[in-house]
Amino acid sequence: MNYSVSSLTQVADCNVLLSWAAKEKADLNFKKLSDERLTTRYAETAQELEAILQGVIAEIAATDTIISVLPDGPTKDDAINKKTRLEYKKFLLETRRESYGTVALLEKEMDLGRVTQEIAEVDAFIAAVTAQKSTLSA
Repeated sequence: MNYSVSSLTQVADCNVLLSWAAKEKADLNFKKLSDERLTTRYAETAQELEAILQGVIAEIAATDTIISVLPDGPTKDDAINKKTRLEYKKFLLETRRESYGTVALLEKEMDLGRVTQEIAEVDAFIAAVTAQKSTLSA
């Protein structure tokens, strides 16, 4: 973006803008660090959740097979109860995956990209004001 820095006629105004921009940049750098850490954590969590979920799905399939061959009785009832618990565990994992899995990871990656672009724009602003300030000092 082209900033209308030519309208700046006082070094003091440049200094005020540069101080404000430095604070903005510091805030954005802190947010970037936080987003980087969250992105890393979400990436690890997404992989872990997916692995656990696949294990539960496999266990449900195995339990279904066992239930289908067992005669009625306490052993079959135990297997049916186990399947119910596994299905609930699967539901909880799928819910966590929405909050901390791949979708959440992509949202965090987008946040990180946006902050990086904002930092670049603040850098461009600082460069423009600094260049104008140098013409006023000379």
